[in-house]
Amino acid sequence: MRRYGAAVLLLLTGGAVLRISLFSELYLRYVQVGLRPYLVVSGVVLVVLGVVAALARRGEAEADGHEDDGHEHDGGVHDGADDGHGHSHGHGPRIAWLLTLPALALLLFPPPALGSYSADREAAQQAAQGVGAFPALPAGNPLKLTVGEFSSRAIFDSGRSLKGRTVSLTGFVTHGDDGTWYVTRLLVSCCAADAAAGKVEIRDADAPVTDTWVTVTGTWVPKGKLGSDAAWPPVLDAGSVKKVPEPSNPYEKR
Repeated sequence: MRRYGAAVLLLLTGGAVLRISLFSELYLRYVQVGLRPYLVVSGVVLVVLGVVAALARRGEAEADGHEDDGHEHDGGVHDGADDGHGHSHGHGPRIAWLLTLPALALLLFPPPALGSYSADREAAQQAAQGVGAFPALPAGNPLKLTVGEFSSRAIFDSGRSLKGRTVSLTGFVTHGDDGTWYVTRLLVSCCAADAAAGKVEIRDADAPVTDTWVTVTGTWVPKGKLGSDAAWPPVLDAGSVKKVPEPSNPYEKR
């Protein structure tokens, strides 16, 4: 079986990629939705390569078997290492099969989305924009915004478009060292590898457990000078906090 190690590794890896991209939405834990076709193609290619490698190995095994039969008929002695015709029958140490374990684990147990552990270690990054007027917000309350949208307006909007509006934010819970807590989302440009944390401080509400997904409805509390470090993170005075399931796409587009 050792001769099929490379083929099995390709098949497991390809199967894992197809599982998260073609048969589920787990790929959204790692990349943006637009990259799904590339993941599917990659998974198919890996599976095809695995099948080709397995068939090639099978052909080699059959050829070696025919040669071994010929040696036995000639009364030759075969030591299992080299048959004298340049063919080695050793196929690597058995420990090489351990290389299949990560691919098998990804196939059976895909890792969760990044959460508070990553957010707490992400340096505070503000949007690369200056203070200025933002487009008008749609009418109606509560106004559903992403954490990134709310933060940008709270920190940079000279028109103060959030003033007097009731907004609704969804994210996971993180905690500060001084008893504060935040609704947090990880903002990505391409994939989870470039994720940066965006968070909004929540006041006047009890803090849920870390990594709990919640929807918080409340009003913006102005803080610090626009565009300054003192304005970050923005603040929301909570009217209600509701636990919600983790969304299929846990990230926001940066």
